[in-house]
Amino acid sequence: MLGLRTVRGRALVGATAVFGALALGAAGIAAGSAQASPAAPAAPAAATTHRVLFDNTKAETAGNADWIISTSQPDPLGQNPSPSKETDWTGALSSWGVALQKAGGYSLKTLPSGNTITYGGSSAQDLSNFDTFVIDEPNVKFSAAEKTAIMKFVQNGGGLFLISDHNGSDRNNDGCDSPCAINDLLTNNGVDNTDPFGFSVDLLDISSDNPKAISDSSNPVLHGPFGTVTGSIMADGTTFTLKPADNPAVKGLLYRTGYSGNTGAFFATSTFGSGRVAIWGDSSPVDDGTGQSGNTLYDGWNDPGGTDAALALNATAWLAGNGTTTTPPPTTTPPTTPPGGGTCTPAQLLANPGFESGNTAWSASSGVITNSTGEAAHSGSYKAWLDGYGTATTDTLSQSVSVPAGCAATFSFWLHIDTAETGSTAYDNLTVQVLNSSGTVLRTLGTYSNVNAASGYAQKSFDLSAYAGQNVTVKFTGTEGSKLQTSFVVDDTALNVS
Repeated sequence: MLGLRTVRGRALVGATAVFGALALGAAGIAAGSAQASPAAPAAPAAATTHRVLFDNTKAETAGNADWIISTSQPDPLGQNPSPSKETDWTGALSSWGVALQKAGGYSLKTLPSGNTITYGGSSAQDLSNFDTFVIDEPNVKFSAAEKTAIMKFVQNGGGLFLISDHNGSDRNNDGCDSPCAINDLLTNNGVDNTDPFGFSVDLLDISSDNPKAISDSSNPVLHGPFGTVTGSIMADGTTFTLKPADNPAVKGLLYRTGYSGNTGAFFATSTFGSGRVAIWGDSSPVDDGTGQSGNTLYDGWNDPGGTDAALALNATAWLAGNGTTTTPPPTTTPPTTPPGGGTCTPAQLLANPGFESGNTAWSASSGVITNSTGEAAHSGSYKAWLDGYGTATTDTLSQSVSVPAGCAATFSFWLHIDTAETGSTAYDNLTVQVLNSSGTVLRTLGTYSNVNAASGYAQKSFDLSAYAGQNVTVKFTGTEGSKLQTSFVVDDTALNVS
């Protein structure tokens, strides 16, 4: 039901909630092409909430490689702010970047050469500012600090996209190729050195193959918003050995011809802590054949032997949180170790979590906590209704809480969005953040907009274990434009520790 709020009152408007959608064609992928099956579903439009960082610090452009989305770094929009084709950005991964940019809902950046991979720092390219980190064929070993940063990023909810190449693909002749760098990350990272993702890179050079996808109609990577994946191409690549005894979440999605089970996986996914991981056994499938002059490149992105664009884009969406994990989180992976150590008594920490006590415990803009019938609660009769006026409005809702040392912590809430806006442009936004006791933003958990409108409620959940031993504030800020209304309705919050 679409709720329009008058000045601290409500009146219903007969309108349909918006379900924004962009067809694959809007992402530059033709229906029925190698990138998507003819029956491919539309890629849903979304607010710019899925933040993707592509790495360029590990010799990704050495030799004939050109594994960048654009020569404009960190921001590819500096080269062309409205790309319509792959050559509007320069790099062998430009098709990947342009497709995400055109689909909407993605903010893309590059970590330029000469920088260091960090997590929890102040840099604009710090991993804490992103949902997904893409590392395509690293040709330099990660430093000890960088390995810890990557692992903590995933452990605390980030998505990691690794792409390996074949054994002996040392493009910068430093003695370590991508299988070397990735296996070193998996076995010597200082966070979990016992096969944390449940796979290792095989030291192989497979000259040619067309790996096929497994049959799994519910898998969000194989059947995602950018199309159906049936297979891939391999042109001097490798495979992975899966070790479900180390991490039961690991799953092979595409296999080398004649292989299945725990050997010969060409594309695999896993989870670690609260995060997700995907790995691909060759850089050729994401090479679009364009790039900087002087490089010998091949167009694997459009190769009819595989549905490689759909695979890359669906996996990016899944890693960024656009999808449902089909395998349980690992039970053998050690949980996040919160600062301070010690033991923890399980508890739910938020006061008045479902707002049924009215305007108590929370700091809220006038009229936000309400039992108005203009919007249904997720449960009970009260909820927090931010914005919905159709005029320029900023509503806030926050509560401070002390997270005990030695605890793992998860913050969750149910969210419903409806709107009178149309199209795929985000006019009205809800931002969810964690602040310290001084009011400094520690982390932006999510940003939602009128484009995310849908019927019913959806639960959102975030790992806050990194803030154990601290007093923090969880804060919702709804910002509405001056024309059509968007209502952000929050209910049944929780901050559970264990």
